[in-house]
Amino acid sequence: MNTPELGLPMTVPAEGLPARVRIHEVGARDGLQNEKAVVPAAVKAEFVRRLAGTGLTTIEATSFVHPKWVPQLADAEELFPAVADLPVDLPVLVPNERGLDRALALGARRVAVFASATESFAKANLNRTVDEALAMFAPVVARAKAAGVHVRGYLSMCFGDPWEGAVPVPQVVRVCRALLDMGCDELSLGDTIGVATPGHVDALLDALTGSGVPVGALGVHFHDTYGQALSNTLTALRHGVTTVDASAGGLGGCPYAKSATGNLATEDLVWMLRGLGIDTGVDLGRLVATSVWMAAHLGRPSPSRTVRALAGSGADSHQEH
Repeated sequence: MNTPELGLPMTVPAEGLPARVRIHEVGARDGLQNEKAVVPAAVKAEFVRRLAGTGLTTIEATSFVHPKWVPQLADAEELFPAVADLPVDLPVLVPNERGLDRALALGARRVAVFASATESFAKANLNRTVDEALAMFAPVVARAKAAGVHVRGYLSMCFGDPWEGAVPVPQVVRVCRALLDMGCDELSLGDTIGVATPGHVDALLDALTGSGVPVGALGVHFHDTYGQALSNTLTALRHGVTTVDASAGGLGGCPYAKSATGNLATEDLVWMLRGLGIDTGVDLGRLVATSVWMAAHLGRPSPSRTVRALAGSGADSHQEH
């Protein structure tokens, strides 16, 4: 018996929330980059295709980083052409101008750079200081914008750092402003090690909007390390944020921050939003079936609570939600 067929979750809207949320699906990139085994490009391509079939409109495809740093994504040149025909946005990560060259050569129209709010993570992830990393990104963003390409700026460690601990809010605001001033179209605020709580999310969003950052330029990227991802997401929605990063099946972590566990599961997010009457355009049954399929390829069950709840009860129901 499939609970969505019983009209569950019951739709009970709450005041002060957006009518629609755009899910920025990161499972195929952020979700798979931390896998110990390399997933074949053909399987990744099928994963992206199945995700597109669920109604997701933004699916992060891969990362054009040096294979030495993230060997799981060394097949970017093979993968991207295999999915480029899909009628969805397929953003890719580019760490530098070389990565941008590779992405543009394959026709990518949406790219992302990834900065850090803390010096320790900038050193671990990019082998640069925060400001040196920003200087490296400036020509990447400028060239991408000149080519008419949409640019997202990821900012890691917005709420806590495994080496430095608490991260001062003004420190995060400074780097966000630098990325926007550089020309980034949107920012993704990353809780890389999952330590954020709703009051902290409130404080950061207040500080950002107070500094002139438009809420429409902000997305949130929460990890569920301490079980806070959904509550933090709801807090962000109350602030007017309408872009939420999530990973099908709850896949993913960060290879440079060992305390980072899985991303917010897309299915858990869709379940909550559906109950709130917020439109995502996503078919939950198809999404669950896709995550079950991917979990079989990875050889372990999905960590998503919603996948577990629905997978044994007719999760392949393809209703439109």
